[in-house]
Amino acid sequence: MTVSINMVILTGMGLISLLTALSIVVLSLTWLERKFLGRLQGRVGPTRVGPMGILQPIADAIKLVFKEDVTPGGADKVLFWLAPLLVFVPSFVVWIAIPFARDLMIRSLELGLFFFIAFSGLSIVGLVLAGWSSASKYAILGGFRSAAQLISYEIPLIMTILAVVMIAGSMNFVDVVDGQHAVPYAVLMPLGLVIFFISGLAEIGRTPFDIYFAESEVVGGPFVEYSGAHWAVFFLAEYINTFMIGVLVTLLFLGGWNWPFGDLPTILAAILFLAKVYSVVLVIFWIRGTYPRLRIDQLMSLSWKVLIPLSFVNITLVAAQLFYGWPTWTLTLMSLAVLAVPIYSQIRYQRTPAMERARRYAERGISQRSKVRS
Repeated sequence: MTVSINMVILTGMGLISLLTALSIVVLSLTWLERKFLGRLQGRVGPTRVGPMGILQPIADAIKLVFKEDVTPGGADKVLFWLAPLLVFVPSFVVWIAIPFARDLMIRSLELGLFFFIAFSGLSIVGLVLAGWSSASKYAILGGFRSAAQLISYEIPLIMTILAVVMIAGSMNFVDVVDGQHAVPYAVLMPLGLVIFFISGLAEIGRTPFDIYFAESEVVGGPFVEYSGAHWAVFFLAEYINTFMIGVLVTLLFLGGWNWPFGDLPTILAAILFLAKVYSVVLVIFWIRGTYPRLRIDQLMSLSWKVLIPLSFVNITLVAAQLFYGWPTWTLTLMSLAVLAVPIYSQIRYQRTPAMERARRYAERGISQRSKVRS
């Protein structure tokens, strides 16, 4: 009985520490994004509140907490208040199985990757409920868009994770990292890294995949009617998920806390791990400052016509290499060869003059209309 009580106390302390650490991470990410985008765009970012504007995220948090929290008159109040929790809780619970070093985690789960897949998909329910319970046509449209987008990009994301599991032979995050002592999986499976990273951007709704809350089209998406602390919960979940994508890319493809010169002490291993994670997050911010938002048809076409077929090709290549026992470098060559096809297609598309593309689209539309008439 005493052992059980101690376990409960330790687990509770671990969860409180995790929530505190994630809150600090969110504050650091909001400051880092503003300063990094300011540097990219020739601006200075926040400078007034604290040295180098480092206290600006705290000022924003205080503003959101004390801002008036308005509920629409026709909204379903229970579901309206419950939806933010359904978005935030899954994004928090998955951190229970995430290791920051070999011995630095809340709980080591043998099915850690399965646990992540199972819980991360629940946030879709929260976004749909947020739109439906708001009694707003714009919010409902944003909820439907979010469901379509997240379900579409779940498929290539999960297929890529399965390919990693096939190579590592385990669903435990620690075993996956241990399998990258010699060579990171980013080298063995560059195609999988690209698919996972793009799908992850779409899953968290970061630019250029922020279509379901595109202000210019659906006026804020499924949480357009939210304000104050409830809106802050959506904001908190978005940045936690952004950090999660950086963590997963590091664990699954960049070797986690491994480095080429042997094992590190736990603290140094965690610092190295966080350095890799923040490097991935900076790439995510870089993409936001570089690429424009996609249209909804481009967004769905990229998933169903490009990423999903490539994810099936990727898992087939991994299965063939494992089944026939080919050298690992053959998987790298096959992945690069397949990855070169969409890259070449995109480069060729970009080099085609806009007038020529418009003429082809017009001819295609005329031929389709003639077929319908006939």
